[in-house]
Amino acid sequence: MQTTFAQTLQTRWKRETLLLVWVGTLIVGAGTMCGGLLVAGYRLHHLLPVLVLALLAVGAEHQGIGLTPQLEVTVSSLVCVFAAVVFGPLAGVLVGAAGILADLPRRDVAQPVLRWTTWTSIRIIVAGAAGLSAVAVRGELNSGFLGLFAAVTAAIAVESLTDMCLSSITPVIRGSGSLMDTVNSAGPALFVSVPLHAPMVGVLAYAYLAISPWSVALFAAPALAAQRLLLLYRHQRQATDALGVANARLARANLSFATALVATLDARDRYTAGHSAAVAIYARDIAARMGLPERDQELVHLCGLVHDVGKIGLAAGLLEKPGALALDERRQMEQHPVIGERILEKVDDYAEIASIVRHHHERVDGNGYPDRLEGNAIPLLARIIAVADAYNAMTSDRPYRDAMPSRVARLRLAQAVESQFDTAVVAAFEAILTSASENYRIGTEDEFALTSPGSFGSSVVEDPMPIGAIVAAFG
Repeated sequence: MQTTFAQTLQTRWKRETLLLVWVGTLIVGAGTMCGGLLVAGYRLHHLLPVLVLALLAVGAEHQGIGLTPQLEVTVSSLVCVFAAVVFGPLAGVLVGAAGILADLPRRDVAQPVLRWTTWTSIRIIVAGAAGLSAVAVRGELNSGFLGLFAAVTAAIAVESLTDMCLSSITPVIRGSGSLMDTVNSAGPALFVSVPLHAPMVGVLAYAYLAISPWSVALFAAPALAAQRLLLLYRHQRQATDALGVANARLARANLSFATALVATLDARDRYTAGHSAAVAIYARDIAARMGLPERDQELVHLCGLVHDVGKIGLAAGLLEKPGALALDERRQMEQHPVIGERILEKVDDYAEIASIVRHHHERVDGNGYPDRLEGNAIPLLARIIAVADAYNAMTSDRPYRDAMPSRVARLRLAQAVESQFDTAVVAAFEAILTSASENYRIGTEDEFALTSPGSFGSSVVEDPMPIGAIVAAFG
């Protein structure tokens, strides 16, 4: 315990030391950038409009959009690029550094001075690099709108890439993020920034230089519009993430519920224990082989798990009877799809599953039960369940007979096409079984076990509800 604690302290000390070295490097880099620009002859010749842009940058920085706890995106960078292109790299550095003043008063951040120093140094380096790239491009292409537009495009591209690279290093040092986290979070927003913002900033820069200096006042409206776009992007991303989490949680809940029902049925009928899990796997694989959408593959898997849940409502001893069923007993047995539908239709969002369960014993020739549906009137997923169900029943031990060899069961399926089973479904299943292992064919692979972690992941129910609780819940 003490060793682990000491190692933790040592790791933390190394991280803090490395962070201080990194911040020192940034400070030196920022100072070098400012000194180099001054030595190169860059000066502030238009102080008033630069101060106006600096105020705009401070306001834009106040409306930063957090992409991660360590990373924010604002349109203050556009103000900085405008200043760098129109008034030179030193003006861009001043506007960029001024924008970070909005972060200095924050009290909710640990080590606010260190954070402000880091971001200010990064912004100075980034703004200087963007300004120098703009100067280089304009020098190559001379004046005119096209030259100015190319300079703006180069400045935005350099600013975006340099800022993303430098900003990603601090979270890596702290151990709170990685370079890929930064790229995944900021990449989409920065990717659209060049084609979206370059024309806007280019037009404003050209208007300022060629028409009137007062056009700089027009920068506020486009900047607010760009900020609004970033905000909408963030809200859309948050909504998408939340929807993904909700869908994943719902899928786990559905599988947990279905697994609890199957475990309850297996506990009652030792002869069919594992049957539903095997049917679910077979049905899912058949759907995949037939090229059905992923949603249908997941749905038929869930239907396979619960297809026999109606047997919970059958009379005691009927499932375990060793001999042939009498006519009255046969009629009782044929009610289990109806009972299953009655149970499942009371569960929210299970209406489609309930319908498929009701029809999984229909035959394509119309001689099935309970509704004597025929051909395509039977839901496709129910036809898939019918084939998977029949095959696993034939290759499993029953009270009244031993399990059939796989080759015999497959022959029986082939003989029943166009009478009991759908031809396309049987053909797809036969293609699967042809290349499958023998354990798969007889349903003894690990993934066929209801409690196998590989089958249902976190949805496995270790303590399923008792029979009485489930029956009482559904009446």
